[in-house]
Amino acid sequence: MTSPHSEPGIVDAHHHVWDLSVRDQDWISGPELASLRRDFSLTDLEPEARAAGVTTTVLVQTVTVPEETPEFLELAACSDLVAGVVGWTDLTAPDVAANLAWLHAGLGGEYLVGIRHQVQGEPDPRWLVRPDVLRGLTAVAEAGLVYDLVVRPHQLKAAAEAAARLPELTFVLDHLGKPPIASGALEPWAEEVRWFAALPNTVCKLSGMVTEAHWDSWTIEDLKPYADTVLDAFGPERLMFGSDWPVCRLAATYADVLAVARKLTARLDPLERHSVFAGTAARTYGLTVTGSPGLQETPCA
Repeated sequence: MTSPHSEPGIVDAHHHVWDLSVRDQDWISGPELASLRRDFSLTDLEPEARAAGVTTTVLVQTVTVPEETPEFLELAACSDLVAGVVGWTDLTAPDVAANLAWLHAGLGGEYLVGIRHQVQGEPDPRWLVRPDVLRGLTAVAEAGLVYDLVVRPHQLKAAAEAAARLPELTFVLDHLGKPPIASGALEPWAEEVRWFAALPNTVCKLSGMVTEAHWDSWTIEDLKPYADTVLDAFGPERLMFGSDWPVCRLAATYADVLAVARKLTARLDPLERHSVFAGTAARTYGLTVTGSPGLQETPCA
């Protein structure tokens, strides 16, 4: 185990894993995503993360099936890298609270830190403020969890409305709300994200940027206006780094994604950078951040 006197390492607040022999990832379709149609495990991630100085991660849901979350919680219970799991449950079900209690009571239940739904795929732009969804989000708050938002820019208005209606729930915006980086357009995304950020119970992940840009030709200059927008809107105390591994591999390596995030936050002072690369995630998700990135024996080995 890490010495209590070790310097805390970097937190990667957003990554995935999947095993295609257990469950298909039906969102991986088309030749442009062919490189993702293989298994990605914690064993694959760990050497890349450790080499980059990452000691603590948050494992995030990929598909909307109830079986995935308990599997992820078991992985976390047997990992010295994963400190939190953002899982999935049907927010529209009448028994959301009972389902969350069941997840908490199972193996690794203490690692459940948040819930996420693929809102980006919902045809209703106001899905987040439907009465049944708001009832489910209330149950998430009452369970002491946060809610990760994966939305597109046209859904940010409803996200802000939901956050305003539920001040007791922390809303974490994944991937900056997926701005249209490849097009170079800032508006109306920037205005909408500022409205969202004006609410005190909102946080943003500095993640997913390279895959919203042109995969094979993006530059730091392409990403900077979007990173600057969320830095100014949320401040470093409400911004956290996430790799979005392995999806990021479509456009960049793990090491490249971290290097880019460092360059995009170069104007911050050391304490502000610590917030982005560890403190915000630890505080938001209630994580225990481990120390220097040595390879450690897994608890279930």
